[in-house]
Amino acid sequence: MNKPEKFWNRIAKNFDKYERKAQPTYRNIIEKTRNYLTDSDKVLDFGCGTGLISIEIAGNVQMVHGVDISSKMIEISNMKAIERKIHNIENVCSTIFDERYKSSSFDVIFAFYILHLLEEPQKVLKRIYELLKPDGMIITAIPCLREKPIFYKILSIGGKIGIIPKIKPFKISELENIFKTGNFKIIETECLHQNLKQYFIAAKKQ
Repeated sequence: MNKPEKFWNRIAKNFDKYERKAQPTYRNIIEKTRNYLTDSDKVLDFGCGTGLISIEIAGNVQMVHGVDISSKMIEISNMKAIERKIHNIENVCSTIFDERYKSSSFDVIFAFYILHLLEEPQKVLKRIYELLKPDGMIITAIPCLREKPIFYKILSIGGKIGIIPKIKPFKISELENIFKTGNFKIIETECLHQNLKQYFIAAKKQ
């Protein structure tokens, strides 16, 4: 088990408690995301965590496939689906490079609060591009911590000593450029939280 997996497993049971503080932001993300969904969509929720978003949008799509490296997060998401009698969510503990996911399989891929945690975000975006159908959408939310240098400095210390996963700092302009060079057309960008510099991005495969 690698360090990021251990970290997310360790905090899984308290993850929703932490995230309740950001409920207004999550509600905003869910409502904005619904604008891009249809009831025939097959969705991949990359880094699905405890299902905070996939559970809420399951009724708007045909199928949600959740994937996360944390087995504990997956257990919680599965339990939520059972409790709410949601039958169109299928979660696996794996990575986005799992061979069970085939090219051009998904209409929409979520990547909420995960791109800044990746060692090679461009490589992952290439994989997302491959998995999306023509004109498929990637929808993401991410903190652009290069726009908050003091906050990033504090978090980077935690990453260096292994308390939290390492975090990549982005500016929104840098992030948008990564999407554009990856052959995505940005449809919408919006700042979700001015103080924390969190951004919502919806982009279409070209």
